[in-house]
Order: sequence, then structure tokens, then C-alpha cells
Amino acid sequence: MKILAFVLAMLPIYAPLWAQGPATPVQPATAAPNLPAGGLTLPGGSQFQGSVPAGQAGPPLRLSLEDAIARGLRSNLGLLVTQTGSQLARIDRRRALAALLPSVGGQFEENEQQLDLASFGFHFPGIPSVIGPFHYFEAQAAVSQTVFDWTSIKNRRSAMQSERAAALSVKDARDLVVQAVASAYLAIIADAARVDAARSEVTTAQALYDRAHDQHTAGVSPAIDELRSQVELKTRQQELLADVNQHDKDKLALGRVIGLPDGQTYELSEAEPYVPLTPLTPEQAIERAYKNRADYQSALLQVRAAETAREAAVGERYPTGQFDANYGAAGVSLDNSHGIFTVTGGLRFNIFQGGRISADIEQADAVILQRKDELADLQGQIDYQVRTSLLDLKTAADQVAVAQDNLHLANQTLTQARDRFSAGVADNLEVVQAQDSVAAASESLISATYMHNLAKVSLARAVGEAETSLKEFMGGK
Repeated sequence: MKILAFVLAMLPIYAPLWAQGPATPVQPATAAPNLPAGGLTLPGGSQFQGSVPAGQAGPPLRLSLEDAIARGLRSNLGLLVTQTGSQLARIDRRRALAALLPSVGGQFEENEQQLDLASFGFHFPGIPSVIGPFHYFEAQAAVSQTVFDWTSIKNRRSAMQSERAAALSVKDARDLVVQAVASAYLAIIADAARVDAARSEVTTAQALYDRAHDQHTAGVSPAIDELRSQVELKTRQQELLADVNQHDKDKLALGRVIGLPDGQTYELSEAEPYVPLTPLTPEQAIERAYKNRADYQSALLQVRAAETAREAAVGERYPTGQFDANYGAAGVSLDNSHGIFTVTGGLRFNIFQGGRISADIEQADAVILQRKDELADLQGQIDYQVRTSLLDLKTAADQVAVAQDNLHLANQTLTQARDRFSAGVADNLEVVQAQDSVAAASESLISATYMHNLAKVSLARAVGEAETSLKEFMGGK
């Protein structure tokens, strides 16, 4: 009966915690939002979350952010796929150039023949119906050159613009790799801070449990104080296990992004930095983005390439000039031969194509409209990315300041609660609540610092030249 009465007395205290599940402390109103569990979500789609690993696993590595970015720029799948696309654009440009260059070929033939005139319907009195066998050879070199073809000229120019756009896409892909690697690296630093905080909380909870156990054994505190401390200890141990698991999973995710060999172990060599950013107005950042963003410059070139392709379609109505020539030698043998040649020049006209040229022009108009719409959308996207990154940066900086003060106050509260419990003027409920406040304040500071640095990464991507911009925003690190 005493045990039943004790359990009933415990229910009002722990029922809210059990209803929420383990390790769910009440967050203070100023706390930064917790990062969602379940692994990293990296920018740029699935390709930028993969890589092409090289080599075999070796001794443990000490990995800095700069080293991680360098590895990602060598091995990230998204960048490698984009580079392949750039090579294909270069091949298309060379193919378009080939249509404007002369075509030169050679031919050598040696023939041995015998003819039956009767098979052709010829019958001549006194003339044999079978002629031969006879022998002759022929050697020629031929050149063919399009003198004027407006469509080919414009196609080549469009292909050149597309090649430059593809090269800029590679540069933009490098920015996406920098963003993906930096985001993953900073997430691991935040995970490590959570693990350290969780270990500290487990140590504190263990000390509180030991004190409550000793006091209960000595008969100076009730059993509920010991049980309450034990529940708090188990809760902190569960949180530590979850934080260690998330830390290890995010390390695997970074290894996939930067192409580490399977089974390669590593440790980060940098701690989570917090450096306030020099104020940057949205207008300055947007102007910088239009100047530096490779995807924006690529989109501009794609519009020009589409406009040039339309000129090529219109050029199908123009005449084309063609020049063909060949020169060689023919005869029964090399020392019994004579030169032969042919020279031809002319113009070709498209008189009727059944509406094909009009359809090509309409298709080109549709592509131009599509490219312009994509450019306008990208302009809005750049504006949105810059402004939201600056808003996130300012909010996170304010949250860091509040979280630092809140953590200091929570630690003071915990110290006073422990002193009151040790002095016997209060039970350990105040201590448990104060410890929850410290845990919540610590998580808020970790999350706010991480979100502040993540906003810097997003801003570096938003303004372009992410590798250089990131070093600038992170204080030269």
C-alpha cells in the first residue's frame, strides 16, 4: 500500500514528461529552434550529396573546412556531372564549326574489267562481243566548301554561347559544392557541441543522483528525491546516446559529399566559430550577386544563345553558296596517265519546305520565351535568397546574444538550486527543473550559433563566388 501511495504521488509530477516522451525539456521563449533530427538535408539535390570515392581508407584524418571543400571540389558527383555537360557543349560547338570548314578527302582506285557487250544489247558485225580484260587507275583529291550559309554561321555562334554558359554552370556547381560541404561540416561541429553538452549534463545528473541517494540513505530526504534524480539521469543518458548517433551519421554524410573512401575515419580540426558579420545591406548584396553569380551569367548567355538560334532558323530561308572541286590523275598506269579535274560552284534555294522553316522559327521563339522566363525567375530567386539569408543572419545573431545570457542565468539558477537542496531547505525538484533549463539554454546557444554560421553559408552562396565569400564571412577561416 505504501508503494501504491508513493506511485500515485509521483503521477502529477511525471505524467507530463511521460506524455511528451523522454528527453523533451520545456524550451524557454527565447530559445533558438532545434535542428530537425534524422540527418542532413544538403543543397543542390541528390547529385551533390554523392561523390566518386578514390583510393582506400587509411589512417585517421584531421580534416579542416578548407581541406573538406578541396576534397569535395575533386570528388563531388554533382560537380563531375556538370563538368561532363560542359564537355558535351564544347563538342557541340566543334561540330557546329565543322559545318563552316572545308571538307577535304582523297580517293585512289585501281580497276581490272571485262565487259560483255551482248549483255547490254549491242551486236556489231566484226566486233567481238567481249571487250577486255583491261586495266586503269584513278587518283583524286576533292574539296568541298560552303561559301555562305547563314544558318550554319548562326548555329556556330549559338553553340559558342552555349559552351560559355555550360562553363559558367560548372562554376556555379562549384559554389553548390562549397555550400553542401560547409553546411555538412558545420552540422558536425554543432553535433559535437551537443554531445559535449549532453555528457556534461549526464555528469551533473549523476552527481545529483549520487547526492540524493546518499541523503535518502541517511534519512534526510524522501525517496521521491532519489527517484526524481534517477529519472533525470536516465533522460540525460538517452539524449547523449541520440546525440552521439546523430553525430556519427552526419560524419558519414560529409564523407559521402567529399568522396572519402569507405571506412575512412576522421576528426574535424576546427571548432564552431562565431564571428559577427560586417553589416551588408540587401542592395549591396544583390548587386554583388548579379555580378558574381555564375548561374545568373549563364542564364544571360542562354537567352542570347536562344536568340542567336532563332536567327539561324530565319537563315534557312536565305540561299547558300557551295563550292566543290577535285583534281587527280587517271590512266592505264602511273607513267601513262593524265590530270583530271572538276570545279563546281552554285547557289541553293529553299523554295518550299512545307512549313518546316516557320515551325523552326516558332520553336525558337518558344525557347527564347522559356529562357527569359527562367532568367526572370532566377532574378527573383537571387533577391529572395539574399534577403532571407540576411534576415536569418540577423535573427540568429540576436538569438546567440539572448542564448548566451540565458545560459548564464540558467547556470546561476542551477547552482542556487543545488545549494538549497544541499542545505535541506528545498527538495530536488528545483534542481531537476534548473537542470532542464540549463540543457534547454545550452541547446538554444548551440542551435543559434549553428544557424548563424549556416546563414553565412547561404549568404555566401547567394552572393556568388562561394569559396571566397565564405572565407570573408567566416572571419578569414
